[in-house]
Amino acid sequence: MLYTLYNYFISLQNFSNTLHSVFQLVWLGINVFLFVYFYLAFLIERYYYTRVILGHALSWARAPAACLNFNCMLILLPVCRNLLSFLRGSIQYCSRTAARQLDRNLTFHKLVAYMIAFHTAIHIIAHLFNFERFMDSQLMINSSYLPYVLSQMGNNDNRSYLNPIRTNETNPTIVMFTTIAGLTGVVITLALILIITSSMEVIRRSYFEVFWFTHHLFILFFIGLVLHGVGRIVRGQTLESVKVHNPDECHSQFETWGKNGTNCPEPVFAGNPPMTWKWVVGPMILYVCERLVRFYRSQQKVVITKVVMHPSKTLELQMKKKGFKMEVGQYVFIQCPSISQLEWHPFTLTSAPEEDHLSVHIRIVGDWTQALYTACGGDKTVVMDAWTLPKVAVDGPFGTASEDVFRYEVVMLVGAGIGVTPFASVLKSVWYKHVQENKNVFTKKIYFYWLCPETQAFEWFADLLQSLERQMMEKDMSDFLSYNIYLTRWKDAEAAHFRVQYEAEDDPITGLKQKTLYGKPNWDNEFSAIATQHPGSKVGVFLCGPMALATALGKQCFSHTESGTEFIFNKENF
Repeated sequence: MLYTLYNYFISLQNFSNTLHSVFQLVWLGINVFLFVYFYLAFLIERYYYTRVILGHALSWARAPAACLNFNCMLILLPVCRNLLSFLRGSIQYCSRTAARQLDRNLTFHKLVAYMIAFHTAIHIIAHLFNFERFMDSQLMINSSYLPYVLSQMGNNDNRSYLNPIRTNETNPTIVMFTTIAGLTGVVITLALILIITSSMEVIRRSYFEVFWFTHHLFILFFIGLVLHGVGRIVRGQTLESVKVHNPDECHSQFETWGKNGTNCPEPVFAGNPPMTWKWVVGPMILYVCERLVRFYRSQQKVVITKVVMHPSKTLELQMKKKGFKMEVGQYVFIQCPSISQLEWHPFTLTSAPEEDHLSVHIRIVGDWTQALYTACGGDKTVVMDAWTLPKVAVDGPFGTASEDVFRYEVVMLVGAGIGVTPFASVLKSVWYKHVQENKNVFTKKIYFYWLCPETQAFEWFADLLQSLERQMMEKDMSDFLSYNIYLTRWKDAEAAHFRVQYEAEDDPITGLKQKTLYGKPNWDNEFSAIATQHPGSKVGVFLCGPMALATALGKQCFSHTESGTEFIFNKENF
């Protein structure tokens, strides 16, 4: 969590994105405002007697509750992917900068989740103190003790009461599991703990199914959230009672409340009506509509037309779906009912919009992908008949940052390992546009960087690069695409012997004219060279890779945006 927050604030500092910074500061500002406002709102005279029992723990419980309502209203919106795609396409016509903020949807989703966890912790701790103090005021049998007197009010008939613990023959634990507020609070807390812990990077990458199924506990979370306030456990004087019973004047006369000759009738108490549903009902309806749209699209027929088994256990699926339209760099969710009826996994489209099919490249790294690999005959030596291939459902496509590639005159594409997949679509589309002599292509130069740890990772993508290299040489377009391929776990000294043994015009690893480089790129030199080569240009930098690389490239974009050359950073998020 701390690492994510650290990288996030580094991004605010380095990406030089004023709109993004303003948006996040407004969100933080609203959280601070709600906390302070509702903290002070429970210091008014209406809650004077509640504070007699609870002290300031009352405000410490209610202030984070207001922030929880606000953030729970927001948490579902970043994962309404159809809504975001629609907004991105609409806003794009007005402001590309504004549309680019939607590409950070998952980052914002995580930040909101962390804020929910933070305020939940404060809320729980404050209420633990509240339960203890409610219990203590019941146990301390002393009629001259105001908290005890307040706790006894309403015990003998149906009159209003202040202390939700109605007897001294119980304990806070029993109350916690026998009241609506306590029971739903336990459900909400357990669901939140499981959701956040299963969302850790190591679990999400290695045990995706655990992350996927546990994340759907959000349904229980929201049900519990809506019901949490139904019990009206937080109580205070009614507005009518305050008019005739001023607690500032009457609190010291509690022994004569309601008796003849006194100006202080017994105070009347009532619980606050539940408010959470007003915050979350709108986003919940939007999310339900989102799921209905995705369910409808997922029912449309998909036909697998070709299965290709690439080296390094990379599976390519080519499919056709009626009415399917895409842009470069977009992604889809794929479900295979024979493997799981519930699991949907995101994959970047590697086909180009100009092709008559859609394709994905799937690296076999987990149980689900291994099951798909087996179902498609990856472990067999014979060719499978088309009718024996598994049925799949496709939901999408959904927009990403890579859609903006052709809006820049100069483009840097940086892919790490399998993260090169969005750029397969981009490079294919570039080629089709030039073959078709599309005059609307604004992009004049592409710098492509591919970073891989081992040689096996190159194998499945090398064919595409070889084809592009050959075709662009035939079209005399060699200067349009500059590509640099790095084998990051090899050093120059280690590779020297390999190069001596294999002296040829083509690279011994990729088969390309461009030789493979060893080690990691010197990004400072690369950015400086591009800035010198293209003065006064806006350079779109697109990354599909890990956060550490994103942080490094973000810093370079910030430091090299000078002398009229502006580097604009874009990162893929799934």
